[in-house]
Amino acid sequence: MSYSIYHDLVIKSDKLSVFKAISEPDHLEKWWPLKCSGIPQVGKEYNFNFTDTYDWYAKVQNCKTLEHIHYKMTKSDADWDSTSFGFDLNEVETGIQVKFWHINWRECNSNFKKSSFCWAMLLNGLKNYLELDIIIPFDNRS
Repeated sequence: MSYSIYHDLVIKSDKLSVFKAISEPDHLEKWWPLKCSGIPQVGKEYNFNFTDTYDWYAKVQNCKTLEHIHYKMTKSDADWDSTSFGFDLNEVETGIQVKFWHINWRECNSNFKKSSFCWAMLLNGLKNYLELDIIIPFDNRS
């Protein structure tokens, strides 16, 4: 059995801006990791650096510009290593619907529960970044 995290939100923005924010390192750094590198192409590696201890890597599993990007964790911690996460974008009347998922968690442990909460907070930070140009300082991101 595996466990999954799902969050949906609508961002009042255009698809290009949202896609850049979930796939380009200089935009990802505005709402998620402290430092980031990578190219939004299938098979390319991303580095999501949070601290020296949390210096994680993922590969792009699937990517279609303006539509989606999906990552597979390759080097992180024991709980995250088995997981994949992604963002699927759809235009809706009020903006861009972001369907976020983080799947294949081995157990519903405290790290899973904390990650679900943190993703909700971070995705709200993504929304505020794109809609209001608010960047929450890295140390204040939960």
